[in-house]
Order: sequence, then structure tokens, then C-alpha cells
Amino acid sequence: AEQAVAVAGGIIGGILLFALLGITAYLLWKKFCHFFSYEKLINPVKTANANAIFQDQANSEIQLESTSRSRSVPFIIPPTLHGRDWIHLTNEEQVQEDRDPFMSPHSGPRSSFHSLAGAYVVGTINPDLYKFPEDKSETDFPDGNIGRLWFSIEYEQESERLLVSLIKVRKLQPPADSCSPFVKIYLLPDERSYLQSKTKRKTLNPQFDENFVFQVSSKMLFQRTLKFLVYHVDTQKKHHLLGQVTFPLKNEALTEDNKLIIWRDLEKEDLEPPSEHGDLQFSLSYNDYLGRLTVVVLRARGLKLQEESPAVGVYVKVSLMNHNKFIKSKKTAALLGTSNPVYNETFSFKADQTELDTASLSLSVLQSNKGEKTLLLGRVVVGPFMYTRGKELEHWNEMISKPKELVKRWHALCHST
Repeated sequence: AEQAVAVAGGIIGGILLFALLGITAYLLWKKFCHFFSYEKLINPVKTANANAIFQDQANSEIQLESTSRSRSVPFIIPPTLHGRDWIHLTNEEQVQEDRDPFMSPHSGPRSSFHSLAGAYVVGTINPDLYKFPEDKSETDFPDGNIGRLWFSIEYEQESERLLVSLIKVRKLQPPADSCSPFVKIYLLPDERSYLQSKTKRKTLNPQFDENFVFQVSSKMLFQRTLKFLVYHVDTQKKHHLLGQVTFPLKNEALTEDNKLIIWRDLEKEDLEPPSEHGDLQFSLSYNDYLGRLTVVVLRARGLKLQEESPAVGVYVKVSLMNHNKFIKSKKTAALLGTSNPVYNETFSFKADQTELDTASLSLSVLQSNKGEKTLLLGRVVVGPFMYTRGKELEHWNEMISKPKELVKRWHALCHST
């Protein structure tokens, strides 16, 4: 019995020893294979010509610094994928040929990546294609700019509320060294009430981030115009107007899911009092290449509306004439109940360059009433010396002398033809 136990114990011990030896051998084999594969990757780098690699890298650095070449990044295939079937490529690509892994490809830009052993360049990636477009609204300011204002708007249909967020103003031009700005916000045609921001002390680039609410029905929303007045408060507590922005709502798709973020350059307020019948501001531009005369009707002020009909519509009719003969006319939308309407509507007419000495533009401001005759509030005519004098002639000549540029001016309305 003791002999049998001894034999059994010996057999079990032998089996355990054999298993231990097998596990040890397996672990050593795995470690050896891992070490061998690592050596396989780095070995060609050791045998490569060091001078060639350094020269390649130096050439690459010179090339990357050069502004005359493409700033592209090589797209490479690692050595572990070498030898795969690359036949199924697009027609514009080429199949890589077997070659010396230490030789740089003949095609594609050179770079320090080529010194990686066995790596093949199959194309390049242009990093500029994956950059977000730069926001130039805070860097590109035209000459004569007096400031720029950012705001956002959205409309709550159910509660009939217009939400206005005053975001910031940049590059203010104050009358003194220091500047403490604030903003008044109007919803025209109501010029008696306004909302006001907080005053920001001693800054030309105030950050407001303030929210304002105007109650306005959805039917009247697109007849309204937002007006921002930017003021500076001096040490004597006097207010100085630095600039203004007017923004008609008629062409905007305002919803709760569509919050518009907008910026506009400040404009100087015209300090001249309105003329007897009011004034009209518009821009003229002529494209000599296309033969197109463009008129941008901007706004009117100081109009003399009928007192008994305060809710009438006011619109502008633009007519192109040639030798005092009517050619074509176009109309703006009619805005209700305001003597200072803001239009910002653009019209284009076909006019050959040879016709500019005999053509003219007539802009009539009209008041319409349901069931009543249309009333002329005033008219202005711009054109060559044959028809006009003074500011109207100067505006026309400046338009011709500055092709493709918008020339903006105020003109006094009159009733004479």
C-alpha cells in the first residue's frame, strides 16, 4: 500500500512539474515573439543611412517653412499594411508598387514622415480644409467706422413677445478720451417709449449681454423696426449720441426655434432738421459691366401724414425715366402709421451706359388709404444736368464716377414735378 501511494505521488508530482515547465516555455515563447516583432519594425531604421534621413528631414523643414508650397500633411500607410491588395482604389489614385522601403516615393510632397521605415505616402491632407471659417466681424472694420453693434432677436408666437438680446458694441469713437456707453432700444414707429441698458464704465468695447422684451402682435410685427441708439455719458452726466442702428423686421423669419444673431455698423445721426415735406434717404449704384442701375430705398423722416388717417400705409415708388418718358417703376412695401418709415429695399433697372445722360430717377413718397385716392407726400428727382441741379445732380455724378459702389445721401422732398 505504501508503495502504491509513493508511485501515485510521483506520478502527480511529475505531471505538475511537466505542466509548470510547459507554462514557463509558453510565456518565454510569447515574450520572444513580441520582442522579435518589435525588432522587425525598428531594425530597418537602424540599418538606414543616417545621413540620408537627416538630409530628408532638413529638406522637409525647409519645405514646410516655405510659403510658396502647399501646407499639406502626408497620408501614409504603415509598414504592417505593406503588401495588402490596394487595387480597389479610385481612378485618380495609383497602386503602390513594391520598392525599397528606405526609398522616398517619387510622387507626393516630401516630409520628415518619409524617414519612417516602410511607410508609403498615398496622398496628402490639406489642414486648411478642416478649419472653421474665421469670424471677421470683430476684425474687419471699414474706414470711417464709428462702431459696431451685435444683438439677437426671436419671437414667441404664443405670448406675442419680441425678445431682443443686446450683446456687445465694439470700436466706439467717443468725443473724449474716456467712454461710458449705454444703449436705448426703440420699437418704431413708437418713439415715445424705449428700453435702456446699463451703463458700462470707461470702455470702448462694452459687453452688455442684456435681454429686453417688447409686446407686439404677430400682425403688426413685420411693420415694426428696431432702433438702437448708443450714447456716451460724460463727467457732467450729459448724454452724447455716438451712433445708431435701425433694423426693419419685415424680411426676417422670426420664430422661437430661430434665434438670429446680427451685427450692424453704427451710423451717424443726421443733425439737419427735416425739410418742409420731409426727407428721403437712398443709395445709387451703377454697374457699367452689366448695365444695371441699382437703387436702395433706405428710409424717410419728417413726413407730413394726414392727421385724420394715422394708420395709413406709406410707400415709395421708384420710376426710371428717359427723355421724360416713363420706362419702368417699382414700389416698396407700405408701412403703417409712421412718419419715419425704414424700408431697406433694393431695386434694379436695366440702363445702358449711353443712356445715363438722358435718363433720370423719380422717387415719390405716397400715402394710401383704403377706398381713397393715393396722396403724394413728396418727390425727389436725381439725374444728369438736363434735369437736376444741386445735391440731386451731385448724387448722380458721384454714382457715375464710382462704378459698382453704393453712394448714399439724404434728399429733401418737394411737391413740384
